[in-house]
Amino acid sequence: MNKFAQELAQDSIFASLPPTELEELAHLAIPRNYKKKEWIVHRGDIWPHLLWVESGKILGLKESGEGRSLIATTILPQENFWGLAFFQEDMPMPVALVADEDTKIRLWSRQQFLPYLLKNGKMSWEFSRQMVLRMQQASEILESLAFQQVPGRLANLLLERYSGSGDSPVARDLTLDQMAAHIGSTREMVCRALYKFSDDGIIEITRTDFLISSESRLGDIAHRD
Repeated sequence: MNKFAQELAQDSIFASLPPTELEELAHLAIPRNYKKKEWIVHRGDIWPHLLWVESGKILGLKESGEGRSLIATTILPQENFWGLAFFQEDMPMPVALVADEDTKIRLWSRQQFLPYLLKNGKMSWEFSRQMVLRMQQASEILESLAFQQVPGRLANLLLERYSGSGDSPVARDLTLDQMAAHIGSTREMVCRALYKFSDDGIIEITRTDFLISSESRLGDIAHRD
């Protein structure tokens, strides 16, 4: 069994397939390489494909007519993603996919993949379970946007990204626009909240570095709003 087939065998969706079919699927997958910030597919495209991330990271972006962005999902190595047209013909993509760093994927068309899915009940079940998890993640994002204020959403993001760094500052790896896209806000609102956190002594922030001075106070904000 080749290396890619062995990687697929570790995924719950593919694990039930016999080695010969894993080899077949691995052989059918088309490799694609994308540079950082390169678009893989645009929102509204008809995209009847399933992808597997070998390396790198992909963001699922929703964009408004005013130019605001929301990161609806993040696809990491050894994770997969499918277009709606993979299951329902002519259904457009609800999000755009863009490489967040240099990324390598494997790609199957609906026509290539569907026979294996229909043939293997265990595989179909695991696919359904992943859909439920994605729906749950989407529900959590919507709940946050609907019921949590910007400071609370930002506090959650900062804790997820920078907690556990101790007393050592870490490099700022997100711009204001990227932070806004993560929490569904604007750069102006993010900037205002960051300076409020800084004035209150909760964080220390410069143009290049970031430090959480009080994780407990930041956690209080994250759970209060």
